[in-house]
Amino acid sequence: MKKLTQTQLIIFTTLFLLFFDNYSFFNNVLKIYPLEEKNIGFLLSLAVVLFSFTLLLLTILSSKYTTKPILIIVLIISSFTSYFMNSYSVIIDDSMIRNILQTNFNESMDLLSIKQIVYFLLLGLLPSIFIYKSNIQYRSLKIELLSKLKTISIVLILIAISISLFSKHYTSFFREHKPLRYSTNPAYWIYSSAKYINNSFNTSTLVVKPIALDAKMNVNNKKKKIVIVVVGEAVRADHFSLNGYERETTPRLKKENIINFTNFSSCATTTAISVPCIFSSFGKEDFTYKKGISNENILDILHRTNKVSLLWRDNNSDSKGVALRVTYQDYKTSHNNTICIDGECRDEGMLVGLDKYIHQNREKNILIVLHQMGNHGPAYYKRYPKEFRKYKPECTTNQLEECSSDEITNAYDNAILYTDYFLSKTINFLKNYTNDFETTMLYISDHGESLGEKGMYLHGLPYFIAPDAQTHVASLIWSNRDISSLRKISGKHYSHDNIFDTLLGLFDIETKLYNKKMDIFNVIK
Repeated sequence: MKKLTQTQLIIFTTLFLLFFDNYSFFNNVLKIYPLEEKNIGFLLSLAVVLFSFTLLLLTILSSKYTTKPILIIVLIISSFTSYFMNSYSVIIDDSMIRNILQTNFNESMDLLSIKQIVYFLLLGLLPSIFIYKSNIQYRSLKIELLSKLKTISIVLILIAISISLFSKHYTSFFREHKPLRYSTNPAYWIYSSAKYINNSFNTSTLVVKPIALDAKMNVNNKKKKIVIVVVGEAVRADHFSLNGYERETTPRLKKENIINFTNFSSCATTTAISVPCIFSSFGKEDFTYKKGISNENILDILHRTNKVSLLWRDNNSDSKGVALRVTYQDYKTSHNNTICIDGECRDEGMLVGLDKYIHQNREKNILIVLHQMGNHGPAYYKRYPKEFRKYKPECTTNQLEECSSDEITNAYDNAILYTDYFLSKTINFLKNYTNDFETTMLYISDHGESLGEKGMYLHGLPYFIAPDAQTHVASLIWSNRDISSLRKISGKHYSHDNIFDTLLGLFDIETKLYNKKMDIFNVIK
């Protein structure tokens, strides 16, 4: 094989990335800047700028001992990001990276497909083999440094010329169409990885800061409380028939005396951020991953009172750090979950054995969190038993692009039918304790889900560009208390920000941190 210089190998790799891993980027660009005579020069310059920037990035990172490993890693990761961006129109930002790293094996297998393997082989493995076998001509340090400086100078000049020639186009590109850059591959996922590492740096040695040390329970109410918080997964509000959806997806809940919140927003578009945000004292605007893991949450406050028994049961990935200091039980396997078929453990299995837990802790107030598998995609068809196959034909693959819109919607709605059944069963479980306890079930979905609208699937887009389908979520309350007065404000805008103070209020916790205005139940107090 002919010898190549490091610069030549990097140039070949950059060209490969430009032509084969940036379909999503150029496809999005063409929607804003159509292939017309007035835009052709700008589009060509944009390709030059992207090529130059990628070449600049890889050149800076290259050295005698890092060039091959870095290029191989970039190609392999870029093949996966290309698949997900092309197939589901997702964006690989730092939140998505956190979500990916916190995904368990079963969830990863739900995403695996033949098409993904083809992407990996053609865009990742084969070019990586070429790079691995390349015979690189390593020159003296002085010559390599001069070559690197020459390359950097040339690409900076190319970028400057391109932008100056089409300054009007680039002004709108950078100011008005910022989301376009989110699909550049590999530039944006490399930036997002650096941002993720920076935000997560040294988290293992963080000391968790106590909050609400003045918290105490008002014991005037003699009746103990049982509160079950059900954290749903990927249920968008507009597919709840309680919210006017034309299909009957919540027939059982319709028969219960619930308060359905029609205008409820999530804190984020990923589970990794939304779940800790729900239980945090920080609202959406102030919440960050670091704040979440370095400060106590509502579970810690309740636990410290020594008057509330807390249990977290999880049939999803995990608690995302929320339940690290309270009793946690994994219900994703048959070891704990008694309702598992063909490797899929059902949400209703989390109710089995709760009677025993309540009996053992009946001298205290009780908070139970049930974290659902819910509508976890893209394999929606796995999320419900066969008796819930009401809407047919269903999409029975994780490759959503192979299914029609109707098939995807049918599988998704069937999964909501099962959630309707699970929530109804949870309510009926609580009804057994209404004579001795004040009982409440609070359901909130962590985020919504895109089902192919405008080519978007799943969730995880940056919040400011995410469609309502990913941020407008299902939420409701059932209680044996008189909550009828909540009905008149059920259309008011609420969000995950309200949950922290609502739980403080439900357990009559007095603390300076409590914001009465954010407590959903405040209207009946």
